[in-house]
Amino acid sequence: MADHEPLKPHESLTQATPAGGLLAAYPWAVFVVPFAVYMLVGSLEPSPDKPFSQLGFTIDYSAYPLVYTAKIVATLVAIAAVFPGYRQFPFRLSPLAFIVGVVGVVLWIGLCKLELEARLLGPLGYDQIADLGRRPGFNPLAEMADRPALAYAFLAVRLFGLALVVPLIEEYFIRGFVMRFVIDADWPKVPFGTLTPTAAVAGTLLPMLMHPAELFAAAVWFTLVTWLMFKTKNIWDCVAAHAVTNGLLGAYVLATGEWQFM
Repeated sequence: MADHEPLKPHESLTQATPAGGLLAAYPWAVFVVPFAVYMLVGSLEPSPDKPFSQLGFTIDYSAYPLVYTAKIVATLVAIAAVFPGYRQFPFRLSPLAFIVGVVGVVLWIGLCKLELEARLLGPLGYDQIADLGRRPGFNPLAEMADRPALAYAFLAVRLFGLALVVPLIEEYFIRGFVMRFVIDADWPKVPFGTLTPTAAVAGTLLPMLMHPAELFAAAVWFTLVTWLMFKTKNIWDCVAAHAVTNGLLGAYVLATGEWQFM
């Protein structure tokens, strides 16, 4: 597939985006809105030992499939609303993206299994912080064993969200917006793939805050994808690497039953 030049410094996202109206007036919406919707609805998710409870409203762990499905549906609606803005980046992929994705899943699983957060930071009281970001680990095949059709349907939704939705919205938010914004407040003029020390720190530190229970894995994995971003100057390579890692992680969970990774 033919290569494409990244945005020039004098080109703004507004100029490059084919959609008019709100997307032209608010170019940040393409990068921020789907991620914000995902996080907002996701804040309602219950965990095994702690149901969601706010203002007298309680969501039990058994309702996790409903909340997660609602999160994915709401995020897809948000993606559809801003989808014309995605076309500002010509779609192309390099083999390096798939290599990074495969290496990434090995690093993620290996570092998580070392439990460095508990070993190194546990004595400092970090466990309480890590618990805030621990994954729900919902196993539909066990929790919904009496409704196998629904269990497999939700499993499909869960894998779809893990391998396709999350890579798209996270990479657009972190690398398409945040890492450019910390370089210049007039971030649409910053060509994708531009890297400064501040941007590199932001591209790793923010994901670490988003994954407190997997702090070291997040630090290594997201730094690796920042290198990929700098190397190829292509956001779709970052999305693809993320999708490969997450897809293989989902396959690993199904093969081993280690649902704490999901």
